Amino acid sequence: MSEIAKLQIGENTYEFPLVKGTENEVAIDVKTLRGATGGVITIDPGFKNTGSCQSAITFLNGEEGVLRYRGYSIEELAEKADFLEVAYLLIFGELPTQEQLDKFYNDILDNAIVDDDIKKIIDAFPKNAHPMGVLSSLTSALTAFNPGSVNIDSEEDMYNAIVKIMGKFPVLVAWTMRKKQGLPLDYGSRKLGYVENVLHMMFKKPNEEYEQNPILVNALDKLLILHADHEQNCSTSTVRIVGSSHAGLFPSLSAGISALWGPLHGGANQAVLEMLEAIKEDGGDTKKYMGKAKDKEDPFRLMGFGHRVYKNFDPRAKIIKVAADEVLNDLGVNDPILDVAKGLEQEALSDDYFVKRKLYPNVDFYSGIIYRAMGIPVEMFTVMFALGRLPGWISQWREMRLRKEPIGRPRQVYTGENYRPFVEISKR
Repeated sequence: MSEIAKLQIGENTYEFPLVKGTENEVAIDVKTLRGATGGVITIDPGFKNTGSCQSAITFLNGEEGVLRYRGYSIEELAEKADFLEVAYLLIFGELPTQEQLDKFYNDILDNAIVDDDIKKIIDAFPKNAHPMGVLSSLTSALTAFNPGSVNIDSEEDMYNAIVKIMGKFPVLVAWTMRKKQGLPLDYGSRKLGYVENVLHMMFKKPNEEYEQNPILVNALDKLLILHADHEQNCSTSTVRIVGSSHAGLFPSLSAGISALWGPLHGGANQAVLEMLEAIKEDGGDTKKYMGKAKDKEDPFRLMGFGHRVYKNFDPRAKIIKVAADEVLNDLGVNDPILDVAKGLEQEALSDDYFVKRKLYPNVDFYSGIIYRAMGIPVEMFTVMFALGRLPGWISQWREMRLRKEPIGRPRQVYTGENYRPFVEISKR
């Protein structure tokens, strides 16, 4: 006999089955609740206690600081795989053979060319347009140049949509930055790897060769891997719920980009740099600001420390801290902003207040430092987050469509006025 949960409402008792995941997570299956009870629903603002789906992609245990993609630990993937391997793993469920990986990348390169009319759309944006707004719009616009919906019963159809967006998205990311900097739009090279091409397209100057720095390539590769998926967060849930209406891949991704734009989600690494800038402008006294962070009456908010999900150290932060140190040591960057960041880190790791509360620097803190050192403008930080999250969004959209999940349609508890008769305007 399967385990059940009992719910008592008044004199009536209702039974609902328990669902167990492969890591022994337990959920109460309440999909029959409304019908069985004559209209009763659950309410859970922010969905902190609600599972919207069953998924085989990413496992996250915030209490123990565990993150796995398709069963592989994030630590092992960051050490032994590259971003394209991880993208393939997330999307298709298994690590690729060399032959599969080569084909995947060649197909991506074959689909990297963007329609010339997309360039006209980029030119139409004002120079001060936020890159996330530009990226979301361009991703949505791709739908117009790639008409037709994906037939989920056709593996070829699904695959073609995936390699199209994997090919075009880094081009759009690079062009978004180059547009803001007034540089000509350029493509990558078939001689370069996926991450190398991203750097090439972003930083190559006209009539100059761009020299790849292996330490920067490695750091960006790790950053993209660490951001590739993170279970059912705000933007991923957005991609799935938009896709549940049978919207295509590109508009679903565009919606996810818009969700990621919010400062409480993907905008956190930008907020970290803005905080560091403010501290620097106020004299750079990190001890003073750590004191302000501990004062509940002080409005100052310490960004880049702790995590809503991880109650222990963020496993991604451990990995990227090493990469951040390598980048700073290699580049020898003399930047007061980065000095402030290192000061905050040292204060937090040695202060009992932060140690006891496990308020350690998180992945947003270190990613912002790396992007700053690499010369990526602060307003591009969330765009880089989107580039890393792309394969995760694709895999979540693909899983949702293949499982033929129903359209997302949350309920509400109405708290407005009861029925009121209409009053003619002359009598109001």
